[in-house]
Amino acid sequence: MTSVTASLRLLTSVLAMPLAMGPAWAQQSAPAPALTLELNGAQPSDKGCRLTFVVNNTLGADLSKAAFEIALFNEAGVVDRLTVLDFKDLPAGKTKVTRFDLAGADCAKVSRVLINSSTECAGTGIKPDACMRGLKTETKTGIAFGV
Repeated sequence: MTSVTASLRLLTSVLAMPLAMGPAWAQQSAPAPALTLELNGAQPSDKGCRLTFVVNNTLGADLSKAAFEIALFNEAGVVDRLTVLDFKDLPAGKTKVTRFDLAGADCAKVSRVLINSSTECAGTGIKPDACMRGLKTETKTGIAFGV
């Protein structure tokens, strides 16, 4: 009987451990504050190339202004141009879709979009480097996208 009792005690301990560690485990797995930019589309437009971005601000505070300098690379991997994309205000916890028409750009020749720097990152309680420090990039296109 003692081995059955010992086995039950061990099983109870093992099953109870995750419950006791629940709050600590939840704190460790909480996602880090981030500003996620997803290059969601690149379509030809009347002006040139229209880039569509899906942006999610989980930095923990509203951004009153967020702008990034980007570099567009052509099919040969050569920088075609530098330009600033102004995402304007980005409320905390909200997903926003923004489009930019890049005059004279040919979407078929854009091989890579590089985020060079954050030219503006402002909001109450937001440090100027928060946008780059918390930046995460993703792409749904065939265009390489990142920092």
